[in-house]
Amino acid sequence: LFSHRRWLMSSAVVTRRRRPFVVMGGRLSSSSPDGRRRRRRIMGIAAHVDSGKTTLTEHMLFAAGRRPRVGRVDSGSTVTDFLPQERERGITIQSAAVRLDWDDHEIYLIDTPGHVDFGFEVERSLGVLDGVVLVVDAVAGAQARTGVVWKL
Repeated sequence: LFSHRRWLMSSAVVTRRRRPFVVMGGRLSSSSPDGRRRRRRIMGIAAHVDSGKTTLTEHMLFAAGRRPRVGRVDSGSTVTDFLPQERERGITIQSAAVRLDWDDHEIYLIDTPGHVDFGFEVERSLGVLDGVVLVVDAVAGAQARTGVVWKL
């Protein structure tokens, strides 16, 4: 969704949404209500299974004021694990994007699955990301899947 828009833009201003987008240095920007330019970033969270990717996403949403309370994976109250199977099993199966505001940035955060069976979701997400946060479990340390994600 995001990468094709970047490649197809040839004009300086694109009006696909309510506020016009302006291309600035290869990144999409938009005007905020106070007239300042907002920088847009697409970030991903990747790691091995059960390292805390979804929990980190929930805490970031809470810190940015997008959620009134932190969702919990074990209770099935997270934003990004929305499929019934994800809530039942307590793992992320499908990548999910959420938006949060931080200072003058609009951050689109993509929570990716960590289980090896859903690795294609991580690979599919990497093509649109501006950056990736690699989460390593402080207790378990780097796992086999951590090395695979690092090389992607």
